[in-house]
Amino acid sequence: MPLHNLGSINIDLVYRVPHITAPGETLVSRGLERGLGGKGANTSIALAQSGAAVLHYGAIGPDGGWTLDELGDRGVDCTHVQRLDTPTGQAVIQVSDDGENAITLLKGANWEFSAEIAETIIANAAPGDWLVIQNETAHVPEVAARAKAAGLSVAYAAAPFDAEATRAVLPHITLLALNEIEAGQLEQALGQSLDSLDLEMVLVTRGAEGASLKPRAGEAILQPAARAERVVDTTAAGDTFLGFFLGRLSLGDPLDEALGMASAASAITVARPGAGGSIPSLDEVRAALP
Repeated sequence: MPLHNLGSINIDLVYRVPHITAPGETLVSRGLERGLGGKGANTSIALAQSGAAVLHYGAIGPDGGWTLDELGDRGVDCTHVQRLDTPTGQAVIQVSDDGENAITLLKGANWEFSAEIAETIIANAAPGDWLVIQNETAHVPEVAARAKAAGLSVAYAAAPFDAEATRAVLPHITLLALNEIEAGQLEQALGQSLDSLDLEMVLVTRGAEGASLKPRAGEAILQPAARAERVVDTTAAGDTFLGFFLGRLSLGDPLDEALGMASAASAITVARPGAGGSIPSLDEVRAALP
């Protein structure tokens, strides 16, 4: 059964800099690269590369036709991506010599499609299918509520973090995915621990410290970070982890095996420049497993 991803599609403009620019500072970039990005597009690529079938929902502008070509080349079905007059979403990304990044987003077409997209998703999905959502598109709470009512499982990446947006989505989701910083922000906003949330699964990625998965039933599973050859660009690391984990889970892998695949995939991703283009194939991930 396919996975359904309502997600952003961005044109990434990546500037290589010695360090992230400080307030009032001017830096000379070592170069500019244009590529496919957006948390939604990255996650769809990771889902497809994990071996799962994925349908992407969202929107692009007149300048974004090539992004759908790239998504299609990586195995993503873009039949239901809308073409609007609004410019495609854009991300201006600084990547420093130590692999860290700072990102400025232009919402663009990601926030201009109508709420009727929920009808399209429900029409294509069956009870038990997974819907994946993030905070980079319009209508996320409404789509999550409709999906839950239709019997879909909903995976939600709470990024870019927004406490109110996350609070609105929590009643409708199955899997909550966030990084360690976002987890702390959410606990502070809610005034309760993540372990106390009434969710089937909570996934927290912790960079070089690995990741943890807390199922509703059972003890937390701790996944050590796979060793990366080097750290070049961390932009798509979390999206890769979630995509490979969820993709392998949907294909029947046990939780611990799906986590191991996700960790190995992320380690390959951070060793490469770019976002969508840095995500490895299933064969590459299998070859990297111990």
